Amino acid sequence: MSNGENPLGRGEAIHTPTSWRDRAQVQASSCDKVVPPAADSIIGQCVYYYRPIHGEYVNKTGATTWETVKAWLTTWNPWDDVEVVRKLLRNRDVLIQPSSDSPMWSRGTNFMMRHIGCGHQFPVYYMGYGYYYCSNYGAKLYPRLTKQGKDWLVNARRNLQKNMEKGLEQNMRGNTIVIPCKFNKSRGFSIPAPRYELELDDKLFKNFAFRTHVPAYLDADLADLDTKDLAMISGQPNIEEWADKDTWKQAIVSGGEVVGRKTFGNDMPPLVRQVLDRLMEMLE
Repeated sequence: MSNGENPLGRGEAIHTPTSWRDRAQVQASSCDKVVPPAADSIIGQCVYYYRPIHGEYVNKTGATTWETVKAWLTTWNPWDDVEVVRKLLRNRDVLIQPSSDSPMWSRGTNFMMRHIGCGHQFPVYYMGYGYYYCSNYGAKLYPRLTKQGKDWLVNARRNLQKNMEKGLEQNMRGNTIVIPCKFNKSRGFSIPAPRYELELDDKLFKNFAFRTHVPAYLDADLADLDTKDLAMISGQPNIEEWADKDTWKQAIVSGGEVVGRKTFGNDMPPLVRQVLDRLMEMLE
């Protein structure tokens, strides 16, 4: 918390004579690096990443640009909201259980309840790229897609979260994460990650999470979508985010697979042509 108060409170030493007036004070903390699996029922939902329970987060996500939100997320401290922290602590036992069915569970809240008083912050990806894009991208894009495009969006979201679960589970067992791609084996990847440390290294976590996008999109049948859906999907990400090399990287690889699978005629929408031409230029 911002005032230095330890959310687990303070305890008194008990191995002292009862006549002693001044009992020793001890700080109570918890730091559990073991990441429990998520419940199957939450896989595919945006709140898998984070639940918007902090007032400051809810207000800030109304900002007009993704750059503003992204910059703020790097300094925001979710422990500053005392009421939210107290509510989470009252439900800590269920929030840290494997496959928890708590209505307050998310990867973010689970992390907070496993890392109390030890100075660790959960990955920015959970509340930023994960929840923010899942919510905003899905809400704006889904109604505009064809039936096939809507199916793709739902399946891609599930694939992204399943890939994240695979990575976290593998990081509990060893120092290497391997994520396959059924659509094209060469689009899977392997990445080194010190055991138990994936969630604690924000840069490493973002790199891992971004690399899961290509196999998730392709395995959801991105290459089989028609040009209308491709136009909607390609034009959706915030323009500011296209300056991020990681976004270009996932778009280039996914776009390359689409170009290799589909043959477009002269009726290809200008937006799709523009995006795919740019992707091919970047590939060359």
